[in-house]
Amino acid sequence: MSNSIRPVSDLRNNFADISKTVHETGKPVFLTKNGFGDMVVLSMEAYENLQFDSEIYLKLKEAEKQAKLSDKRFSAKEVLNELKGAINV
Repeated sequence: MSNSIRPVSDLRNNFADISKTVHETGKPVFLTKNGFGDMVVLSMEAYENLQFDSEIYLKLKEAEKQAKLSDKRFSAKEVLNELKGAINV
């Protein structure tokens, strides 16, 4: 398997190998230019997962902020019943 840090010229010269690597591993390939980080290549699936994880993180941070503003807490059973009611189950 290829290294995950490669020169940017590999994008032109070894595109198929980089594409195969990011799709098979689900991990990024970091590209360098003149010895410094320049770009990151990800598969679409890995990028979408990263975006999804980021959205969840932001929602959790917002929930934490809201929780600090109130002392009211809900049990798991209360939350489940509320969800069931919301979807009419």
